[in-house]
Amino acid sequence: MKLIVKVFPEITIKSRPVRKRFIRQLGRNIRTVLKDLDPALAVNGVWDNLEVVTRIEDEKVLREMTERLTCMPGIAHFLQVDEYPLGDFDDIVAKCKAHFGHLLAGKRFAVRCKRGGHHDFTSMDVDRYVGSQLRQQCGAAGIDLRNPEVEVRIEVRDKLLYVIHSQHKGIGGYPLGALEQTLVLMSGGFDSTVAAYQMMRRGLMTHFCFFNLGGRAHELGVMEVAHFLWKKYGSSQRVLFVSVPFEEVVGEILGKVDNSYMGVTLKRMMLRAATNIADRLEIDALVTGEAISQVSSQTLPNLAIIDSATEKLVLRPLLASHKQDIIDQANQIGTAEFAKHMPEYCGVISVNPTTCAKRHRVDHEEKQFDMAVLERALERARLISIDHVIDELSQDIQIEEVSQALAGQVVIDIRHPDAQEDQPLELDGIEVKALPFYALNSRFKELDATRQYLLYCDKGVMSRLHAHHLLSEGHANVRVYRPT
Repeated sequence: MKLIVKVFPEITIKSRPVRKRFIRQLGRNIRTVLKDLDPALAVNGVWDNLEVVTRIEDEKVLREMTERLTCMPGIAHFLQVDEYPLGDFDDIVAKCKAHFGHLLAGKRFAVRCKRGGHHDFTSMDVDRYVGSQLRQQCGAAGIDLRNPEVEVRIEVRDKLLYVIHSQHKGIGGYPLGALEQTLVLMSGGFDSTVAAYQMMRRGLMTHFCFFNLGGRAHELGVMEVAHFLWKKYGSSQRVLFVSVPFEEVVGEILGKVDNSYMGVTLKRMMLRAATNIADRLEIDALVTGEAISQVSSQTLPNLAIIDSATEKLVLRPLLASHKQDIIDQANQIGTAEFAKHMPEYCGVISVNPTTCAKRHRVDHEEKQFDMAVLERALERARLISIDHVIDELSQDIQIEEVSQALAGQVVIDIRHPDAQEDQPLELDGIEVKALPFYALNSRFKELDATRQYLLYCDKGVMSRLHAHHLLSEGHANVRVYRPT
């Protein structure tokens, strides 16, 4: 299979050195993301696009390649093509007939040709000749340039002919690794996950910083969604997941700070901590998912007071976004289900929060705060490579595993719905229930407590993690299903 990758249009208007650097980076990213599927994959760069060639013929693997490329920053779209030496017009007709002839009988169609290089004909000449011949030879109903039922798409580039089978849309943006790094403050909800995605799509390497206010379950949930975002959109680069224990900080705020200023003070403490971590990692910008006036701490006066806690640039890609637009994009990128089941803790801090914080009041309230508490939280912060997050969570977890399900037991498939759809789990005589991992903890209590449940995932890691959490919550009827 051969793919022609068209780069994000904004790359093509860069200066020649920048353009070459961005395209080289995109080529490296493609090799990195696809090398586990095809170690012999070839990626060749040309001025306005990249050519990706694989000898893999397995349809499942090819679909996975296509899916990964559609989620890679820097790609506008890519074409699946067959490549031939350029012959005369009759040869082009023969190639098009071989690929599209069976689709044209009784249909209205159009020929779309793009051309690059020096030739003694135009793309319009190709359209007209090939279209008229295919109409005569294939029994087509006619040619319709506005609303064709079938499109015959070809490209002529120098001495080559490309017959296009399909076109796949990318997410655009710049290649990861071509721009600077950021540190996104992650709560795991709709806003922070969409903000992280938008930074990644734009080409900024995005590290994740989580302030743990809600214990192990909250940390697990945020780790999962951060890993999901990285795996789907950013796996060409290695980034960090930083977890900062903030329970003691919250306790200090609750005990020392006036109720109306608790929310603003908490956000300022988060920015101070994030600044410290960003300095360690030599990162110049912080990212949050805040939108103007979505909640009390996000009014313009409050945001100004919050930002004064750091000298770092604070980026807010969702600043003028409506909540429903954010939710819609979360659904589009796959983080909505995570967010729906993610606990939200920041909102419980203040009962009567101020919407117009004053600097002198903030200074007064923070004088009561023992900064040693914040320093201890930073000392206990854990920095984990994102690709090792799940492995790190599974260390020292001892869970009973079974290789065979018995009659009366229920196997719970906790994989992502996409994986469940691609490879359904079917077991003779055994009840299989689909319950994705992001909904498992909140919905497990709805299940019949008298039944035995076996958690299943592809590699057994996520199932062990969630079995451990459920057991720690007092659910003794949980095991892990690992078929041999």
